[in-house]
Amino acid sequence: MSKTKNTERLLNEAIENIADDRTCASKLLTDLMLIMTQTNDSDTHKKLGEVAARYLETLQRSNEQLVKLAALSAKMSGGSQGLTKEDINSLYDEVIGKEDK
Repeated sequence: MSKTKNTERLLNEAIENIADDRTCASKLLTDLMLIMTQTNDSDTHKKLGEVAARYLETLQRSNEQLVKLAALSAKMSGGSQGLTKEDINSLYDEVIGKEDK
């Protein structure tokens, strides 16, 4: 498999994974918000609010990943020489290495 085809496959796989993660986080956040609206206990609301913030962080991180992947994809299709070492390191850090900031 050529490097270009392999890169395209990996980009598509990453985009699918991001979409799956977004779907799960969105569903969990919606369920959590429903529970929070039905609960009058401020301690429970505070605890659930912290969990909701994490789901929102996941959605924000996936937005950032999608923007980065879109930029890389555009760069690749624009006749560029491919990904730079900086692009590769940045993508690796974003998707694999630094997800648990």
